[in-house]
Amino acid sequence: CIWLILALTHSACGSPGIGLQDKIKLVPLNLQNRPAWYKEKVYPENKVPSLEHNGKVIGESLDLIKYVDSNFEGPSLLPDDADKKEHFETLLSHMDEFLGLVYATFKGDSTKDADAAFDHLETALAKYDGPFLLGNEFTLADIAFIPFVERFQIYLSEVFNYDLTAGRPKVAAWIEAADKIDAYKQTKKSDPKEIVAIYKRIFSVLPRSEDEIGTMYVKENKVCLDQ
Repeated sequence: CIWLILALTHSACGSPGIGLQDKIKLVPLNLQNRPAWYKEKVYPENKVPSLEHNGKVIGESLDLIKYVDSNFEGPSLLPDDADKKEHFETLLSHMDEFLGLVYATFKGDSTKDADAAFDHLETALAKYDGPFLLGNEFTLADIAFIPFVERFQIYLSEVFNYDLTAGRPKVAAWIEAADKIDAYKQTKKSDPKEIVAIYKRIFSVLPRSEDEIGTMYVKENKVCLDQ
């Protein structure tokens, strides 16, 4: 999701925009062999992604997308409406539960947990008119969820023969609408086979290759991200 917020910041959501990609320094890391300096001098939590800006280091993807939206130029990716802001925070508070349900399916044989996760998403999308989580505009709420759902859709279809849009017209319309946004298309993983291979390694005992676990740290307009 941090890739997407960087692509959208400085631009209107539906327009091409230059984003922040050309204004930051990306520092690649390796999750399996993270350098000691990263934990000692940059981010004691030793997690990625992280961003260093104005002498301050911010971690955790959801905190990062809010920070970038609040501290860089360009239109905000959150609406002014108080009800929608509250709904946004509610959605984020359920993120760990949402991911946990899907990952439980990845680890087992039943898709009942995935059903619960995507049924909840379908309900959330019904709250406002429009294809996105907060209505007609693509916002931080969508940025938080869509990169995960994009990859889940591929993996669940390939490995479980499971269509997460089946019986969920609002989820289907949401994905279709997101696919029309240039900044989103620029950040999507393009190779479904790569996505399937990565998840199979994560949720099995197979060793992970260095190429599959790249990360990034951003220093002073520098970002560290997991790819």
